[in-house]
Amino acid sequence: MRLILASASPRRLDLLAQIGVTPDAIDPADIDETPLSGEIPRAYAIRMAAEKAALVAARHTDALVLAGDTVVACGRRILPKAEDEATARHCLELLSGRRHHVLSAITLIDADGQARHRLSDSIVTFKRLHPQEIDAYLASGEWHGKAGGYAIQGGAAGLIRALQGSHSGVVGLPLYETRALLVAAGQGL
Repeated sequence: MRLILASASPRRLDLLAQIGVTPDAIDPADIDETPLSGEIPRAYAIRMAAEKAALVAARHTDALVLAGDTVVACGRRILPKAEDEATARHCLELLSGRRHHVLSAITLIDADGQARHRLSDSIVTFKRLHPQEIDAYLASGEWHGKAGGYAIQGGAAGLIRALQGSHSGVVGLPLYETRALLVAAGQGL
């Protein structure tokens, strides 16, 4: 059965390749990603992945559709995707010396319309960041478009003291959970 990746993220494509999966097509979902009033990070991540998958599945009724969403949460606060340096700086200052959760939700919808969901919850701990370290990381530009203002697969790896959970989930697609969903849908891996 054809597999459609409902994401334009090159990181998700690279991660799928690590488990030997190459989507037949890429069809990103363009949805409103504004959190609902009072929505907690876990519910938000699951809802985003499910809505992205449903939108794309409606366009590809004869295929498996895989969608994901990764949320950086500091307490009950959902940190934004950093689109400007001020937002990235604020996120890094907030995460400095603290633990936070990275919630990576995935949804797989099969040709019968059955949706399967998984959620990876990883705990990331940053070292206490000095202003010069934040400045140097911001100068790298890696933070742009990244949830929480950092990319663990880049220079931020040297600023992270501990990780409990899924490294691939923090990057943007939890491979263990993704593989389990694909196998459950009859895709032999």
